[in-house]
Amino acid sequence: MKKVVVTGGAGFIGSNLADELVREGYAVHIIDDLSNGKRENVNPKAKLHVKSILDLKAIQPIIKGATYVFHLAALPRVQYSIRHPIETDKANVGGTLNVLVASVRGKVKRLIYSSSSSAYGDQKKLPLKETFAVNPKSPYGLHKYMGELYCRLWSEVYGLPTVSLRYFNVYGPRQSAEGAYALVIAKFLKLRSEGKPLSITGDGKQTRDFTSVHDVVRANILAAESKRVGRGEVINIGAGKNFSVLQIAKFIGGPIVHIPARLEPRHTLADTALARKLLGWKPLVTMDEGIEEIKNTLCLCGSGKKYKRCHGA
Repeated sequence: MKKVVVTGGAGFIGSNLADELVREGYAVHIIDDLSNGKRENVNPKAKLHVKSILDLKAIQPIIKGATYVFHLAALPRVQYSIRHPIETDKANVGGTLNVLVASVRGKVKRLIYSSSSSAYGDQKKLPLKETFAVNPKSPYGLHKYMGELYCRLWSEVYGLPTVSLRYFNVYGPRQSAEGAYALVIAKFLKLRSEGKPLSITGDGKQTRDFTSVHDVVRANILAAESKRVGRGEVINIGAGKNFSVLQIAKFIGGPIVHIPARLEPRHTLADTALARKLLGWKPLVTMDEGIEEIKNTLCLCGSGKKYKRCHGA
């Protein structure tokens, strides 16, 4: 069994990725300090190491000898990084550097880095292409772009094969519905389950490329196994179709209220041509299918029942 390491493997995307890696027969090791991740998300066949990526000495022996390292651990969310720039920089930039150093020392075969479309910021043209100049509008977007640069440099200077995947707005099972920085689809479902109106920032006409976590998981595994990447490439991973926040609210249904707008890119939409070319990847899950799957998972109101059974949605 090939050894792989998933940093942030108890979190939303990381745990879904770890599940698929286990199904494919890998020996999966998870590094997660459980600050955002949950122990119950961890696949019982994976080995959880409750360690911080800020502790280089602690993560080095875990990463040593891994075939692939999937680096997802981060302090995510644009608005959170604006309010906590120092804390998020340490985790997102310093933590990434530690994982890269440990990967070189541990003779890892390839590192797959989870980046973000936040690096694009606002652009004059859509869809967003990897060749566009970056224009981050938040510390988080800047952190993710810095991680891409670190990965490319580590490929060039230290010979560590790397590839960076720029995720667009990922949704799916285990996404967070809690707190001020919750992902919009989960938050909307939770609000509806509580009988509350769906709160929309600004006019709600801002659009996002909502991408299923299952498509993101496939992209990670293809990026690990593809012979066409490994030199620090940056690749968009998105659905290639965008929806306004108002449209998402209509998908879910119920009354809405508007709250003040916040600093964020107005529109996102992924050009996925490079992913098709280098990874043989394309998005497969439609928005209807994705939301239906979430509704068929455990109820977000915490009752333990299925969302549909609990709320008839």
